[in-house]
Amino acid sequence: MGVAALILGESGKGKSASLRKVPEDQILVINVADKPLPFKNHMESISTDNYPEIIKQMKLTKKKIIVIDDAQYLMANEFMRRAGERGFDKFTEIAQKFWTLIQTIKELPKDVTVYILAHIERDQNGNEKIKTIGKLLDEKITIEGMFTIVLKAQVSDGIYTFSTQSSGFDTVKSPMGMFPNATIDNDLWYVDRKIREYYEIGDFSEVKPEEDAAVAKYVSKKPRRGKRNEETQVEAAEEAADEVSTASVDPDPEDNSGGSESDRSNEEVAEKTGRRERKRLRDDPERKAVLERNAEKVANAGLENVPEGVTEVPFDSDHVKMPELEELPKRKSRKAKEEGFMSEPETQAEDNNVSEEKPVSRRRRRN
Repeated sequence: MGVAALILGESGKGKSASLRKVPEDQILVINVADKPLPFKNHMESISTDNYPEIIKQMKLTKKKIIVIDDAQYLMANEFMRRAGERGFDKFTEIAQKFWTLIQTIKELPKDVTVYILAHIERDQNGNEKIKTIGKLLDEKITIEGMFTIVLKAQVSDGIYTFSTQSSGFDTVKSPMGMFPNATIDNDLWYVDRKIREYYEIGDFSEVKPEEDAAVAKYVSKKPRRGKRNEETQVEAAEEAADEVSTASVDPDPEDNSGGSESDRSNEEVAEKTGRRERKRLRDDPERKAVLERNAEKVANAGLENVPEGVTEVPFDSDHVKMPELEELPKRKSRKAKEEGFMSEPETQAEDNNVSEEKPVSRRRRRN
């Protein structure tokens, strides 16, 4: 029984280029899309999308590695040729032929490996699978379920790789311990040697540890936008703790949330929107000036008539009259702050002589 592997990926992600290191005397390329390979080579190549011809060539060749490139066009080309036919019989026949091709691989000699290269498609939830025609292969037969090895070609920052493990949104899979890393170089010759070593196929040669280290790719993922690193998280936690401890000292006159800051959970205090608002209030120059003046008044309370030379005066709240403190300025919306005026709900009458009479009701009385 031959060993089959499925290699999926979008166009230009390095599926065909992965053949570049395979020895030319050991590979047969069945070129379904009839296009040249993306590198100089003298590999044996047959351009056809005829199922009987493909099956015939796979059984007659003496090569141990067979690649069916752009296999999804086997279904797409037949669909386009039969586009004028009515009914759903053509979809059944298209699915049956592709299923038969996969089953034929099992009849090949044990030391033959077959790689089916195909494009992927995504559903509305972002899940990826092999690109097919019709719903029969998707609903009745999961093509990836007929393979033990499914790799995904991908590229990041100019580095072309194969993914060997599922991301949770694709059908990528490989046997445990077959590959040294979840991401490896897109080298089909290395992949073929690892498969033969794992299953002990034919006269295989063990892959050296230094080769495994050379092809293992640790592609760094860029952090998502808005995601804080560890140091920033610590700073945010400390900032939230400071806000809780100072909530009673610096109360907000317009906080109508129904509870003090100290009564809230640390998670609520550390919310992004809350942090931004508190930082904006702390950085407000008018608010800062009022707090500084109030702090100076409290510190100097009761020192008006202290004799010269006295450096220490006991503070007794029963005998020291607390000064009148200035009220903190009203909150301004961001837009109002930029434009230099108060927001409409917070606008204060500049003229104290403005009449505060209630508007006359304009309701009509019912007769």
